[in-house]
Amino acid sequence: MRALLVEDDAVLGGAVAKALTAHGFRVQHVTSGSAALEAVAQGAPDVVLLDMGLPDRDGIGVCRGIRAVSRVPILAVTGRGAVEARVAGLRNGADDYIVKPFLIEELLARIDAVLRRTRGLGVAPAVVAGDVEIDLARRSVSVDGAEVALARKEFDLLAALARREGAVVARDELLDEVWGSTDSSARRTLEAHVGLVRSKLGRPEVIVTARGVGYRLGK
Repeated sequence: MRALLVEDDAVLGGAVAKALTAHGFRVQHVTSGSAALEAVAQGAPDVVLLDMGLPDRDGIGVCRGIRAVSRVPILAVTGRGAVEARVAGLRNGADDYIVKPFLIEELLARIDAVLRRTRGLGVAPAVVAGDVEIDLARRSVSVDGAEVALARKEFDLLAALARREGAVVARDELLDEVWGSTDSSARRTLEAHVGLVRSKLGRPEVIVTARGVGYRLGK
């Protein structure tokens, strides 16, 4: 399994590369966005760990550049307070994100999750929940073959759940990713959007409430 690690911090990059190598990965460590794009062009890795705060290029631009030529899974790496970077990364081709500082066990779990979702797919994945199909690439949703129009935030909410393969997603994580805020008004907005998605799709079971925690995609 080949991992492309894009991290300009030599200490952190070295530690992550060493840990991944110990877990069976062949790691190519580069320190700039330009080098990352060149590495992907020369030979697609199995997964890219992309620091969103690079010295030479904006991480969002690098993410777009990779996605323009490859469907390789991208795990965006951001600082704890960089909510906008996490949201922008997901909207511009990243498959998931992890926040610094992180444990290597969490990193490995995130890598495993994105590989399961994307392994063997030549195009962006479509996620199916019952007779509801969520096409993440086309940003479209269909129920029993008929397309249903969702507003942007409604689709973003559904896509955030779809990318987690049915795992429970905490309310604050959804709020960060979709709205970039965790204040009380955003919480009310989340609950309202959950209701709207259920109603528009005519499938209340498509979003399951995990009481006191968050939501998950139904099966």
